[in-house]
Amino acid sequence: MALFLSIFPIILLIWLMVKKNSMPSYIALPITAALIYAIKLFYFKDDAMLLNATAASGLVSTLTPITVIFGAIMFNRMMETTGCIDIIRKWLATISPNPVAQLMIIGWSFAFMIEGASGFGTPAAIAAPILMSLGFNPLKVAIFTLVMNSVPVSFGAVGTPTWFGFAPLNLSAENILAIGRQTGVMHFFAGFVIPVIGLSFIVPWSEIRKNLGFIGIAVFSCTIPYVALAMVNEEFPSLVAGAIGLMVSVFAANHGWGLSKDHPKDPNAEKVPFAQVAKALAPLGMLIGMLVVTRIKQLGIKGLLTSKEEWFSFQLPFDLSKITVSDSLTITFGNIFGQGVNASYQTLYVPAWIPFVFTVWICILLYKTKFKDAWAFYAATFNQTKKPLLALMGALIMVQLMMVGGDDSMVKIIGKEFAAMAGEHWVYFSPYLGAIGAFFSGSNTVSNLTFGPIQQQIALDTGLSVTLILALQSVGGAMGNMVCINNIIAVCTVLDVKNAEGAIIKKTVIPMAIYGVIAVAIAIIFFPLR
Repeated sequence: MALFLSIFPIILLIWLMVKKNSMPSYIALPITAALIYAIKLFYFKDDAMLLNATAASGLVSTLTPITVIFGAIMFNRMMETTGCIDIIRKWLATISPNPVAQLMIIGWSFAFMIEGASGFGTPAAIAAPILMSLGFNPLKVAIFTLVMNSVPVSFGAVGTPTWFGFAPLNLSAENILAIGRQTGVMHFFAGFVIPVIGLSFIVPWSEIRKNLGFIGIAVFSCTIPYVALAMVNEEFPSLVAGAIGLMVSVFAANHGWGLSKDHPKDPNAEKVPFAQVAKALAPLGMLIGMLVVTRIKQLGIKGLLTSKEEWFSFQLPFDLSKITVSDSLTITFGNIFGQGVNASYQTLYVPAWIPFVFTVWICILLYKTKFKDAWAFYAATFNQTKKPLLALMGALIMVQLMMVGGDDSMVKIIGKEFAAMAGEHWVYFSPYLGAIGAFFSGSNTVSNLTFGPIQQQIALDTGLSVTLILALQSVGGAMGNMVCINNIIAVCTVLDVKNAEGAIIKKTVIPMAIYGVIAVAIAIIFFPLR
């Protein structure tokens, strides 16, 4: 019964969102969260005040994705208002008018690099609007960017899912590196297939076949340095490989390598002056620059932005919470409702105010934007994020409630029961548990933190290789990004696509399932299982 009641709300949620006349996420998710609250209270007999504190921590957690979404939308509206998007569109057309080239440069190589720098769903938030501005269908762009943002994810945000996601397991540095190596190899082979599947959602197969040469160049210019770096480091594979891939793919497209002749450059097309291109790309350059310097700990700025040194604190009345503000402006809500539940928001480190909003402020001055225009895109951004805020509140409260109870939590019950059914055949199911974690939480890192201990214990109990099972978990968390509700809501909001979450899940679940098959096959072929 416990397993049924743990799974039922998720099945109900999926049904509500994918059925004919589907329910929008901003209604379906709060309903599901309320149902889980009732199940936890009346069946699992969890303390009501603990559930209330957990729900409150979920509301605080919502600040992270909603501010990233807000910043990304405002940035994209600023780019449109200042004419930067129009210039970039013309410039890309001079590099190559071929749609496959444009999709691979922006949706694959550029997004690969951004994932390596930041994570948090930022790649889709930046790449998707550029692709939409080039004339691609918004719904298809949403599906495409979600599918593409999978291969680099295990080393996203400077490797956070790998080195931080498995940190609680007290593994040696050698084991962490071994997990990274195995993860990189599985992703490398997935890179043969996943980009092609992603393209199939947005262009005809005939276009893909004609441009396979260029697709191969774009893919391998990212994945070869990616897997090579994963052999020696768990922080920089996605960031460095994405930068290399971006330069190679732009160069190849400019020379027409591997591209069909069906989309020739217009000899009469207006050449965009370099100065205009540089000015139009300046906001993106600032964005990437800020992401990189704030994510690489060796530069020292990351430490300043994540410092937990207390600046001041105060206690809210009625023992509601102790609020602590660090010198990096990290706001922590401690001991919520006296239940020992904590939640925090890293104001300066979450990629919202820095780099998105800060870049927008600079560009308002740089492009001499009129106050009424700046106010217009701010107001439009605010209106566009209201319904997603409700959806994300429901999603994060739902996730937090499902994790209440430690080893008896709904999430752990699902994981344990599945593992017990599979036994020594667990290798075939391991990546899908990682995907479930990403579906719930919206994060490869959180999936690894949540299910890493279970995966480790299963490996020990069944005699399977611990590093291999954890690598499959990490790959699963990355492929789960395709169906993650938080990411789907985010990209739909940025593109202003309404009530399409269920339709998107129905599409992206197919490449996600294929990804898992590839990961398992590579694990069995290339690595010792015990």
